[in-house]
Amino acid sequence: MTAPARRQWPVPAALILLAAVPVIAGAARVTQLSAGAEITPDNARFFASPVPVVAHIVSATVFCVLGALQFVPSLRRRPWHRISGRFVLPCGLVSALSGLWMTAFYPKPPHDELLNVLRFGFGGGMVACLLLGFAAVRRRDFDRHRAWMMRGYAIGIGAGTQVFTLGPLLLLEYQYGLPRALGHAAGWLINLAVAEWFIRRRPARVLAVASA
Repeated sequence: MTAPARRQWPVPAALILLAAVPVIAGAARVTQLSAGAEITPDNARFFASPVPVVAHIVSATVFCVLGALQFVPSLRRRPWHRISGRFVLPCGLVSALSGLWMTAFYPKPPHDELLNVLRFGFGGGMVACLLLGFAAVRRRDFDRHRAWMMRGYAIGIGAGTQVFTLGPLLLLEYQYGLPRALGHAAGWLINLAVAEWFIRRRPARVLAVASA
């Protein structure tokens, strides 16, 4: 791999690593459901209605991994970007909608009312971003398509960042209530802030290349 090619991979590789923990946890959950593990109060809702959680895990995994590869500049200039996008967008929508379904209909842990509101807000925001991204590409407005898809991806990969924002709270045994809700919110907001930084710095980079 040449030096310019290697420089394209740090961001996608970092995103795949960020998604690794929730992807592994999701794979463990699917294995648990398929193997008929012991039913406990923590997992009973998944055994009672497994289809939404399996759909959420599978679609989120595809969305996070293929979505990370969309950040490779050389791939964006090839048919692969368009072809893989036909999987990324539906998987992102299935991930968000199944998450909303679980928030609405699964039995809710105590003291998680604020977290449920946040899940509805960010999950609905992810759906809106992906649909706006699809509408933009249909108009061949590629800049807006890129911006909206990046925002949707930032929300979708929030579980990776939440490993870090929730980790200290779990060590302190803050499993429910306001601290847990704020930990989740911090993960989504950090990702959105980084996405906005990338979106807004792109024009400066384009001008720099054009003037070189």
